[in-house]
Amino acid sequence: MRQSKFSESQISAILKEAESGVALADVLRKHQVSSATFYKWRAKYGGMQVSDMQRLRELEQENGRLKRMYANLSLDHELLKEALTKKF
Repeated sequence: MRQSKFSESQISAILKEAESGVALADVLRKHQVSSATFYKWRAKYGGMQVSDMQRLRELEQENGRLKRMYANLSLDHELLKEALTKKF
């Protein structure tokens, strides 16, 4: 997945600025963010603090690592199962 050019603190600041009453078009133009990106951020990070956003990122990375580990173990298990059922 492509890494964002904005940090969690920058995303949080952009979301708070938009919530404060500034026109959304001005905020998006100022920070050079598309409206689709803004709404995606708002759906994902709306109401979160920076520390919550960092923890979410860490959990997503750990989840990806665990999924890869499970896939590897599952493949190993299937290979061993197949090897044991073959008659020599």
